[in-house]
Amino acid sequence: MIKQYETVFIATPVLSDAQMKEAVAKYVNLIKDNGGEVVYEEDWGLKQLAYPIQHKTSGFYYLIEFKADPQFVATLETQYHRDERIIRYITVTLDKNAVAYAEKRRANKAAAKEAAKAEAPVEAPAAEVEPEVKED
Repeated sequence: MIKQYETVFIATPVLSDAQMKEAVAKYVNLIKDNGGEVVYEEDWGLKQLAYPIQHKTSGFYYLIEFKADPQFVATLETQYHRDERIIRYITVTLDKNAVAYAEKRRANKAAAKEAAKAEAPVEAPAAEVEPEVKED
């Protein structure tokens, strides 16, 4: 039986953007390779931690919503545990109310993004000026 899950992991703050994208791609591919379906991804960025973890006071947060078999969660969390780039993680099963809330949150976020894009001033393209040719 396929269930919907939400996983959030915190990666060490010393990673570069390329290393962070590589880590995210690893887990997205792990989900897809094991028969799962990624529903939504969101990069929460670099945030301060509530308390130090492994002598670090900040970390890169990343959220992945996915659908998979319940047995897969153990595999995913084993991979998190083995990866030294990941300092914390949590995976939760979403019930029908949580799924509805997540869909509503995504819709509101998309609507806010569209509204911000519509309000942004649109720059007019610079008029192309053709050079004058002088004839002798």
